[in-house]
Amino acid sequence: METDTPDSYPNRTLAETISGNKRIATKEKREKLELQTWSDLPTELLEVIVSRLTLEDNVRASVVCKRWHSVAISVRVVNQSPWLMYFPKYGNLYEFYDPSLRKTHSIELPELNGTRVCYTKDGWLLLYRPRSHRMFFFNPFSHEVIKLPRFELTYQIVAFSCAPTSSNCMLFTVKHVSPTIVAISTCHPRATEWVTVNYQNRLPFVSSIWNKLVFCNGLFYCLSLTGWLGVFDPLEHTWSVLSVPPPKCPDNFFAKNWWKGKFMAEHKGEILVIYTCSSENPIIFKLDRTKMIWEEMKALDGVTLFASFLSSHSRTDLSGLMRNSVYFPKVRFYGKRCISYSLDNCRYYPRKQCHDWGEQDPFENIWIEPPQGFLSFTEEI
Repeated sequence: METDTPDSYPNRTLAETISGNKRIATKEKREKLELQTWSDLPTELLEVIVSRLTLEDNVRASVVCKRWHSVAISVRVVNQSPWLMYFPKYGNLYEFYDPSLRKTHSIELPELNGTRVCYTKDGWLLLYRPRSHRMFFFNPFSHEVIKLPRFELTYQIVAFSCAPTSSNCMLFTVKHVSPTIVAISTCHPRATEWVTVNYQNRLPFVSSIWNKLVFCNGLFYCLSLTGWLGVFDPLEHTWSVLSVPPPKCPDNFFAKNWWKGKFMAEHKGEILVIYTCSSENPIIFKLDRTKMIWEEMKALDGVTLFASFLSSHSRTDLSGLMRNSVYFPKVRFYGKRCISYSLDNCRYYPRKQCHDWGEQDPFENIWIEPPQGFLSFTEEI
């Protein structure tokens, strides 16, 4: 049988030749598509698919071929990302959103009824009952409870240094007494009472609910409403306000509700501050202790930050799509999810969102670290 090509029919018209060429091209294209395999997927699409796999499935995918191995490694979640925990206004149903898998977990926690969240670290919640002035630790993944001495909180926030199961755990809170005096209260899980001491401020320092607290290199750092940094040494029992001018931001960052859009985190001994504004991209600063200045950061070098009003966290070795980003708690008009900002792409995800923190309740949600390898609650709703 003769091959059906245009050269086989010299007497064909131009239209017949074009039509024949189209049939041949379509047939060849169809045959080529039939020969394509999963390894021929575009890299961008393959990254999206593999990034949604569990760690176990990611490892399985990495042995398919060299290309899949490269993609799987680039998006593999080695460290588990924190989950965003939501505190309901009514009822005992609590939701936890995992941004790495874009999955929501739910569980009933009647133990938390009537409480207000204060802080999280190492998978533990620090909670406060306003009616009884009771404070306690609670682990939502193991349901362990550690009680603390009675303490009356007003507007100030509280932080703790490490998991309450550690003998080194210390709780810290600072309260404004006057422009030159603060009252610092400390406690530990085995104590029978809180210890409160007044300290002089070398520089004006105003404490409020909008302060940010982190524990770093054995010290508690407290960022004031106006951007000054106070430091408490729990071993030396000293308090000082650093002579570091507040981070410099554009004037429009100090519009309505500007104080609500500030966050502070620590990463490997570095103090990081995040300033946000509804109409601008966030600005990230790092404290330079040598020069005693705040330096603006243009890149995070693979770090992912998880910022919330009461406590923030940092992670390395997350999936490639999550690196060099800041994950914020949900904002109004966007349901129970979080938004993120990519420093690589200089944009928010999702893009069309209102980033005004004005209506955000600081006690509505908080990032918490699940145990390594924890996948879901056994009694999930």
